[in-house]
Formats: sequence, structure tokens, C-alpha cells
Amino acid sequence: MERNQLADRLADVGYVADGQLAMALWLMESLERPLLLEGAAGVGKTEVAKALAQIHDTRLIRLQCYEGLDANAAIYEWNYQRQLLAIKAREGRGESAEAVEKHIFSEEFLLERPLLAAIREEKPAVLLIDEIDRADEEFEAFLLEILSDYQISIPELGTVTARSIPLVVLTSNGTRELSDALRRRCLYHFVDYPSEDKEVRILTARLPQVDVTLAQQIAAFVAKVRKEDLRKVPGVAETLDWAAALVGLDVRDLAAEPEVVQDTLLCLLKTQEDRLALAPEVTQRLLGKVA
Repeated sequence: MERNQLADRLADVGYVADGQLAMALWLMESLERPLLLEGAAGVGKTEVAKALAQIHDTRLIRLQCYEGLDANAAIYEWNYQRQLLAIKAREGRGESAEAVEKHIFSEEFLLERPLLAAIREEKPAVLLIDEIDRADEEFEAFLLEILSDYQISIPELGTVTARSIPLVVLTSNGTRELSDALRRRCLYHFVDYPSEDKEVRILTARLPQVDVTLAQQIAAFVAKVRKEDLRKVPGVAETLDWAAALVGLDVRDLAAEPEVVQDTLLCLLKTQEDRLALAPEVTQRLLGKVA
């Protein structure tokens, strides 16, 4: 698939990618390399993986990272309950301990977790390793073998090599610095908040019922809000929620409905501190700049 075709296909499923992101995704696919997307929360990094899975009509396998994530939860583990039952069922058969051990550490008792599942898919899956910066640094070491060679070592079974090379998207909100080893194995792209023009295109692509003029006002207002001193800057998802709320309330002009705008800011602002920061006089000031 050519780069321009990729951008068009993403737009068809409601994801607006600029030229640099389209190039990054195209190179990721062409070179079969993981792509690290870094940027603030809410700029649309996770949505990239969802859109890729849609356009390729393939499975999206998501690994949500968190502090304390280990190999058992990310790669594979053994079904210990079934193993114990199998051992009990085989009691009295006169089998050697070696034979029993070989049986209970077979595929029958293996539980796939996201990383193993991704490389065992017949058709290349989209593997989303979300918020890798929330996992411990030690966990990154588990990823290196997979991202370099697309294989996983299971001591009892040997090396599992990939049936297909997944499209790997890693996201990071930048809460901690990632290791050089991980960065070297990935292509890199920084995802910023969308420009007003791009956010208008996102709104009209995802919410066809929104009027273009209203979409322009919404994008301009949100851009102004993002420049305020807020604890949680609204992301694209919040903009979409707000636009859907305004459309549902039949708002056609933000400046003509200041009270509705103020009352619906709960879609954009997610802390009491930020609600207080955008007092009615502040909202009115921002509306004056977008009218």
C-alpha cells in the first residue's frame, strides 16, 4: 500500500493522519519495525492502532502497561489449576515423573498473553503496547527479544518463532524516560495536539452530523482552552464528546449559547480545579476570540 493510500484509508475509518504520521506508519509497515508514538495523553496515539486494525481488517491485540507488569501477564503463563488436575488424574497410572512433567508443560496447558498471541496469529495482527512508560524498566528487557527477532523463549517448549510479523505500535505519555535499547529498536514519531484545521477534519470525519462552521468554532475554542493553565488539558476524545453534546443540544453558534457552553464544559474539563479555572468570564473571553 502506497503512503498516500494509507492516509486515505485511515481517513476512511475516521482517523486523520498528517503527512509525517502517514510516513511513519508506512515505514513501519514497509520495514516491519515497531513504531513508538510519544505525546501527551489524549492526542490520539491509541486510536492509530485501532484505525490500523480496521483498515487491514485484522485483530487488534492490546497490552495495557502498568507498574508491576510482568512476563506472566504480558507473554504467557501456565494454567496451574489444570496442571494440578491433570497430575491428580494421572495418579496410579504408573507413569514416570518425567512423562507427567512433559505432559503438563505442553501446549494444552499454555495460556497465551498478548505478546505471544500476537506472534502466533496467522494473519499479521496489530499489537498495541499502550503506555509503555508506565511499566517498570525491567519489563522493557522482556520486549527486546520480541521486538528484535519476533520470537519468544519458553524454557519448557523451546523458542516460539512468529507465524506472522505483527504491526507493533508502542505509545508513551513521557512519564519516564525509555531505555536507549528500546528506542533503537523502534521507529519514532511525536504526536502533538492537532492544529485547528486538523481538529476540524477530525470532527467532521467522526461526527458527520456536525456543521462545518460549528466544528471550526469548537476547534478554535478548544485550542484556546489548551493554552490556559489547566491541570488536565483536553484531548481529541474530549473534543469529540463536547461536539457530540453540542450537536445533541442543537447548538449552532457557540457565541449565541454561552450558558450552554459553560454547562457542557464538563466534557472537556476533568478536575474541579480546571472547572474553577474556566469561570464564566474566562469562557466568555475565549468565546469572544472564536466568534
